[in-house]
Amino acid sequence: MSTPDDRLSCERRPGRRRDASIDARVLEVASRHLAAHGFDGVSLAAVADEACTTRQALYRRWPTKDSLLGDAIRMAADKRPDAATDDPRNDLELELADFARAIGRPGALSIVGTMLQASTPDASRECFRAHVIDPRTNRLRDILARAQAASLIDAEADLDGAVAFATGGWYARALAGEAPPPDWPARAATLIWRAVGGAEGRR
Repeated sequence: MSTPDDRLSCERRPGRRRDASIDARVLEVASRHLAAHGFDGVSLAAVADEACTTRQALYRRWPTKDSLLGDAIRMAADKRPDAATDDPRNDLELELADFARAIGRPGALSIVGTMLQASTPDASRECFRAHVIDPRTNRLRDILARAQAASLIDAEADLDGAVAFATGGWYARALAGEAPPPDWPARAATLIWRAVGGAEGRR
């Protein structure tokens, strides 16, 4: 269970003015170490050494591993703005294409695996959920909700199930050791659209 201090580790803390170039370098290294070694394997000293900064400078900015990795998670989060149009079916395919691009970045899938490890603190898992998982889930659900409101899909369609399937299909292929095909976004969007009662001609 998260303690109050754990929850605070996912928030930005006030402090001295930062050197943005050092911050970006440290966070990029921290993200790679998280992907490669998992939460337990990340060493603040090793991150500082690889980022070519002093340990004192790192500790002044991030006094704990939780605070450093919380910022690394936020930095790596998808900043894609809502790009809703009057064509939910096309929006669905574009959103899945963006998901494939994001999860295909070096280390992205490994970080997902790290979040599932029992040793990962609740605060880090909650931070990942809030900044990476929830925004994507909310966009996908909003797309299908707009389609439902426009009577493009069934009024009783299980939107939550469809959203879970949308990204779950990609993870299933990855776990099976199969690289998703280049046309995965189009194929996945077609399956989801049909599953919720949409027809390819009803856009």
